[in-house]
Amino acid sequence: MPFVKGYKRSWKSDDSYNRNHLLPSFGKKHLDEITKHDVIAFQQKMRSKGLALGTCNRCLIQLRYALNLAVRWEIPGISKNPTQGVPLFADPHKKERFLTEVEAQTLYKAVQESVNPMLQYIIPMLILTGARKREVLDAKWEEFDLERKQWRVSVTKAGKPRYVPLSDGVLQMLTTMPHDDNQWIFPNPKTGKPYVSIFYSWDTARIQAGLADVRIHDLRHSFASFLVNAGRSLYEVQKILGHTQIKTTQRYAHLSQDTLVDAANVVPFNISIQMVVGIPTLGLSGGANQAGL
Repeated sequence: MPFVKGYKRSWKSDDSYNRNHLLPSFGKKHLDEITKHDVIAFQQKMRSKGLALGTCNRCLIQLRYALNLAVRWEIPGISKNPTQGVPLFADPHKKERFLTEVEAQTLYKAVQESVNPMLQYIIPMLILTGARKREVLDAKWEEFDLERKQWRVSVTKAGKPRYVPLSDGVLQMLTTMPHDDNQWIFPNPKTGKPYVSIFYSWDTARIQAGLADVRIHDLRHSFASFLVNAGRSLYEVQKILGHTQIKTTQRYAHLSQDTLVDAANVVPFNISIQMVVGIPTLGLSGGANQAGL
């Protein structure tokens, strides 16, 4: 935990998983006493308690990471990670929600009517950059270089700064929104500081737009979906979203049906017709035979 606290903003979640799940099962064991059988039994025990698949998987990921650190740091008593080869639970109910362009426009109209005056800027910023909610809420003017069209997110989920390219839409919004010398870009008008939560105003807006099933994090998914469906590579999406591993980005590898049709239509029309006409006649006669059907 001291190591995680040094770089991870969400370390409190890790601490909760430790106290509630990992330490009760493994806290009294020496490193060389933890076996793969223990890890699998731990997984099954959590499922038998009715815990969500996501919670079970998160605990396994955290245990695996902790033991990997022990191996990397050459802690006495461990030479191999006992979680190696233990798979995560497949979650068939997990789904990704992506906004369509029409839904995005409908949502934008709803946030413009929100009683929260900053929501009309916060939500478009999330959709147009793919940034995480906390990154946007905590954004400072000093982090933005409008000439170079980039935003330096100083503190990210991974604990390392990253650079987000700014589209023309974002630049236009930033230059037209109110700015009263506050260091924060999206401050709460009542406190002058970043919002602790925008859930109430967000929840009201999404329901008004008929999008009650859309979560704020789905705006990040939608940004990635728009990029992929526009023909951008997964490498580009990975870099913009700040993923450290390409497998995290591959969840966005789906393409819309229109995009697939466009891809199929790359084959020249005249070549396609010639190939069809040239198909063997299969023993047909008459006009059908002459037409190559």
